[in-house]
Amino acid sequence: MTTPFKQVYELTGELDSRHVRYDLQFVREALMLSVAVPGERWEIEFFENGSIELERFVSRGVESDPLVATHLLEYFK
Repeated sequence: MTTPFKQVYELTGELDSRHVRYDLQFVREALMLSVAVPGERWEIEFFENGSIELERFVSRGVESDPLVATHLLEYFK
């Protein structure tokens, strides 16, 4: 049987061998592996019961408008 710890260990070993940067943290009762690759960010959560959740965030590209950050912050008012 493959345990969540073994899954994380194997994946981080693969990422290390490919020189891919990642961070580990505990979130929502899970161990989350945050991976940054060009144009994308992945959040992979490993739960004690063996389930895995993956979210993939893809870049829309570079914004040239210097006011973009101001417009984005409007969402948080």
